[in-house]
Amino acid sequence: MKTEIQDYNNSQTPDDKKICDLLGSEIHAFLHEAESKIWHRHPVWFLDGNPVAGYSKLKDSVRLLFWSGQTFEESGLQNEGSFKAAEKRYTNVDQINTDDLKRWLEKARTIQWDYKNIVKRKGVLIRLK
Repeated sequence: MKTEIQDYNNSQTPDDKKICDLLGSEIHAFLHEAESKIWHRHPVWFLDGNPVAGYSKLKDSVRLLFWSGQTFEESGLQNEGSFKAAEKRYTNVDQINTDDLKRWLEKARTIQWDYKNIVKRKGVLIRLK
């Protein structure tokens, strides 16, 4: 995992750090071909310049976000925002089901909307995969 992402995880409370460490290591291992970086102050993984997965600390939880997650058709994810994103929120590391996480990450790899060019297309999303 990149130092800047580990620094982000280390800046969290002990309980939230456990959540971030597990999410970060699982995402990094599963999406090994992805570029990862701190983007808009949060860890995000990109495939071909397109954001696919990331997490962020919210006031009361850690949010795992999949940019194309609404298209995954997964009952464990909640719709987020007005585009195609979906999320799962955690307050304890024991809530993370790694089998679900791996299935969602595989879908993040194979189901993608073109967020990379959303500004150029004036807010219109086009499905890539």
